[in-house]
Amino acid sequence: MAKKSIEARQRKREALVAKYAAKREALKEAGEWSLLDKLPKNSSKVRLRNRCQLTGRPRGYVRQFGICRIKFRDLASEGKIPGVTKASW
Repeated sequence: MAKKSIEARQRKREALVAKYAAKREALKEAGEWSLLDKLPKNSSKVRLRNRCQLTGRPRGYVRQFGICRIKFRDLASEGKIPGVTKASW
């Protein structure tokens, strides 16, 4: 489990990205780089980090399911992810 402060920081960044997305896009199209610099740094989409929705783990993220590899394996073994089966040959 990720620390609560890390998860809170991530949620704050996500809110800022959503809030300033249209404004950032308009400034980029207009080429107003000096005004773009004055926006909050955390409003940039590249500052977000993919995290597991269940544990908050930042590494080993499986994008298609939105969870980390460890939880993916656990849930797949328990049969809780539809359409996913463990290979055996």
